[in-house]
Amino acid sequence: MKPANIGAILVFAASVLAALASHTLANAQSAQPSHVFAVPQMGVTFLTGDSWQQAGQTMRLYGVQACIRGTTYTDKSGQKQDCGAVSLAILAAIVKDTKPTCAPVAQLMAPAAGEPSTILVICSAHIGNNALDVGTLLVTQGFAFAALANTGKPVYLPYSLEESIAQQSRVGLWAYADMPHPNRVLFSHSAKRE
Repeated sequence: MKPANIGAILVFAASVLAALASHTLANAQSAQPSHVFAVPQMGVTFLTGDSWQQAGQTMRLYGVQACIRGTTYTDKSGQKQDCGAVSLAILAAIVKDTKPTCAPVAQLMAPAAGEPSTILVICSAHIGNNALDVGTLLVTQGFAFAALANTGKPVYLPYSLEESIAQQSRVGLWAYADMPHPNRVLFSHSAKRE
């Protein structure tokens, strides 16, 4: 990915975080989902480790922040790995393996005229007879993080608690000392713009 694209992604991610800040969990829970839908096995384009497009519509997991594409960490063999690409691959694998169903909780304004708005969703992964929250699954396994509002507070507190446990357990991306935590990257980029 070219450095110029990273800046555009960071700006987009920062705008999404700002929009998330205006939606508390209470607002999200009070939103009446129009329908529960399955994430299709075909025709899905994964954008990040917390978002995808299906049928021309952008979906994003509520309260979840994946690694930023183009940020890197050093793996155990000493090679640089794209943290965002790893997050994306894990989300794609979870969708493929668990065939989740999702419910919309909020809609963000389109970033530009003519572009689709983003639908914030909560999704359930189906493993045997169990349904697990996809956000919780990603965060507890260390491949995504709790999204923070622009105030620095978690958008959804349970994800923040799960993130702390994953960090202490050093699972997933937490196993790498130089893992670029996406919230630090976003807040750092936001501070530089001010």
